[in-house]
Amino acid sequence: MCSAYDHNKCTTVSEILARLGDKWTILIIMQLGESPLRFSELKRAVVGISQRMLTLTLRALERDGIVKRTVYPTVPPRVEYSLTELGISFSQPVKGIGSWVFQNHAEIHAARADFDLRNGEVEDSKLIRIS
Repeated sequence: MCSAYDHNKCTTVSEILARLGDKWTILIIMQLGESPLRFSELKRAVVGISQRMLTLTLRALERDGIVKRTVYPTVPPRVEYSLTELGISFSQPVKGIGSWVFQNHAEIHAARADFDLRNGEVEDSKLIRIS
C-alpha cells in the first residue's frame, strides 16, 4: 500500500493509526460502541485509566471527529459521550480485532511461553516442571 512514491500516504496512515491505535482509544471505542456513556461510567468501564488520560483521550477523539460530546441543559449539567458516524465506522474493525484477540489469546500466550522458554527469558519460578 505504501511505496517509496507514496510517502505522504504512509505518513498520513502512520499518524492516524498512532492516534487511533493506542491502548486507551481502543478500549474507549469498544465501550462507546455499546452505548453512549457519561464520563464517570466510561472511567469505571475502562479499567486502569486515569481521569486525566480519559480526559485527554476523549478530547483527542472529539477533535478527530470520532467521539461526540453532548452537554444536556440540566442542573447539574449532564455530559454524555457517543460515537459519531465516523466513530461507528471505526468501531467495526476494532470489534473485529477484539473478536480475533478473544479467539486467539490462548494460542498467543502459549506461543509467548514457548518463545520465552526457548530463549531463556523466563525466571525459574515461572517454569512449569513436570516430574
